[in-house]
Amino acid sequence: MPTALIIGASRGLGRALAEEHLKRGWAVIATVRDPAALADLAAAHGDALRVELLDTIDWAGVDALHARLAGIALDLLFVNAGISGPVTAPIGAVEPDAFTQLMLVNALAPLRIVDRFADLLAPDGTAAVMTSGLGSIANNNGGWEAYRMSKAALNMGFVSLAQRRRVGAQAWLTVAPGWVRTDMGGPAATLSIDQSIPAIADLLEQRHGSGTTAFVNYEGRELPW
Repeated sequence: MPTALIIGASRGLGRALAEEHLKRGWAVIATVRDPAALADLAAAHGDALRVELLDTIDWAGVDALHARLAGIALDLLFVNAGISGPVTAPIGAVEPDAFTQLMLVNALAPLRIVDRFADLLAPDGTAAVMTSGLGSIANNNGGWEAYRMSKAALNMGFVSLAQRRRVGAQAWLTVAPGWVRTDMGGPAATLSIDQSIPAIADLLEQRHGSGTTAFVNYEGRELPW
């Protein structure tokens, strides 16, 4: 039974990713901020699901989780947590405190977690973060300026981590889920969770053990950085 650690699984894409892997026969360690968030999945999947409490910007909490998971070999490490921030404001109107929080949650926290947990990743395992197509510098067509910057920073930092931490046949992926109907994506989004998440699980399987670093969308297509 392969093991996945999914950071940020309380709701939306992270919860769906945890549920999809449980359905596929994985053991899943899922982090949440609300201990009741995954009660239904725990009831349905029993010991296959381990729920851990974590706030991704609680540095001491991150290290405590790492200590609790010592000795576990991870086949998948996936960090999903993120916020949208001041999405409609031009960068000249964004308050410094809001921008700092956005960068802290969307860029620094995921990268710190991947860096700290990379030693638990199997030699043919997969490290991944949920990014966005809006983080592509080459495809930038304007709008969502602060959010774009946070995801571009995440992508850049992740590649730097892959250069330093990737070993063996590990796959290191930044994954753009598409515009999905979640609390963040809103009701006008073009994709349902059921269209995005199973496809992401498929691409993770296809890339497993590939020894590559890539920026991919939910269909597995590589995107320009």
